[in-house]
Amino acid sequence: MKGKFILVVDQGTTSTRALIFDEKFSVVATSRRGIEPLYPHEGWVEQDPQEILKTVDETVKEVISKSGIDKSRIAVMGLTNQRETTIAWRKSTGEPLYNAIVWQCRRTASRCSAIKEHLGDTIKNLTGLTVDPYFSATKMEWLLKNADSVKQAARENDLLMGTVDAFLTFHLLGRAVTDVSNASRTMLFDIEKLQWSDELLEIFGVKKEFMAEVVSTSENLGITRYGFPLASIVGDQQGALFGQRCFEKGDVKCTYGTGAFALMNAGEKRSKTSSLLSTIAWKIGSKPVVYAIEGSIFNCGTVIDWLRDNLELFEDFEELNAMLRDGFDSSVYFVPALTGLGAPHWDPSARGLFIGLNRSTTKRDLVVSGVKGVIYSVQELFETMEKEAGLKLRKLRVDGGVALNDRIMRLQANVTGTRVIRPRNVESTAKGAAMLAAIAMEFCSMDELKDTEEEIDIFEPERFDPSDYIKWKEAVERSKNWMTLT
Repeated sequence: MKGKFILVVDQGTTSTRALIFDEKFSVVATSRRGIEPLYPHEGWVEQDPQEILKTVDETVKEVISKSGIDKSRIAVMGLTNQRETTIAWRKSTGEPLYNAIVWQCRRTASRCSAIKEHLGDTIKNLTGLTVDPYFSATKMEWLLKNADSVKQAARENDLLMGTVDAFLTFHLLGRAVTDVSNASRTMLFDIEKLQWSDELLEIFGVKKEFMAEVVSTSENLGITRYGFPLASIVGDQQGALFGQRCFEKGDVKCTYGTGAFALMNAGEKRSKTSSLLSTIAWKIGSKPVVYAIEGSIFNCGTVIDWLRDNLELFEDFEELNAMLRDGFDSSVYFVPALTGLGAPHWDPSARGLFIGLNRSTTKRDLVVSGVKGVIYSVQELFETMEKEAGLKLRKLRVDGGVALNDRIMRLQANVTGTRVIRPRNVESTAKGAAMLAAIAMEFCSMDELKDTEEEIDIFEPERFDPSDYIKWKEAVERSKNWMTLT
């Protein structure tokens, strides 16, 4: 692919970004637009689909201009996106019928509790997912029951519903397609048969004709309205797993973004899990699907932002670093359940908790406890992952905004007791989409990607007293069952 460039759209929870990569998968140029979240009720999180689409167009146009590259030299495009966020739109016009219901939204928590009691095992067996408002199925059901515009479009057989990639491909390609990695996050997809489950579609009242066509993660899907082909679609966390070159069974990465997401390559055979998720990592062309085990924490970077913006405990990251300079000793504990607990607890009624406060508690104690709450939550994922996968964690690859902080990553290495590896280029999600697009166009092979060298930072574990972590686990139990779900 010498002399060719790859454009990737990374449509995330808080922003849309467009990036251009060269033949060595180095970033040539980037463009970003923020996405404004909407909070119409307690626990509800929405976005404007028109804003999402507009920011995609704007960032694509801007990144090409900023790069100075002739458009004809962009050989292919990849797409990566926030996964479970759900949009409904008219099939005839592409007009959104309601705001996007974001993955963080808890509005269907009571419905999930009722479903879980009777159908939890069935859904887990088919989809690999634990019943939770995090996933798309109950969001679609809610739209079909509560949004008049969606009900009208359904009656007229003029409705499409799906994750953000399906909405974007409808506008970019003229047809709604979603890849297996995103489909596996809907709670409507049979991850072994690789098709929409008739049984689950019936349970949630969703017609199959409302759903997008399911394709491979790495596949030439045709020419976009920008003039170059789209050859990869991948959920953001699976994109990061690929971008971190976690190609072998047992390889693990953790992305510290809005939430924290730890994924382990589980190979070509699905691993059964109890408190973690079995999900699809990727499918390259006609090759066998690759599975992953995933643990999700709903609040990671949002905790840091909340400590700064809402509680005003520090002004900027320089002040944060100063607070962390003296280590992480504190008698205060924080549970980051600001929108409930994800894996391995799956308690949407839990809420954030500070405990251990006394007259000598300072702002620094609260900040340190917030950071530790995130890192300890990630450690709990790793412990569960090792237990349920039967594989020992050898090393951990990290990326995402919070991973840029050296002190926090040193704490992660110490708590986990394993080497933490951070690439200097932390654009792992977009890089994964670029790699998958390059493979689809036969610009490179998996073997060539394995041999690619990259600059990394390594954090070696030092001695750590686990008693503090054990105490934090007690705090987690006290945060549970706080809200009454309606």
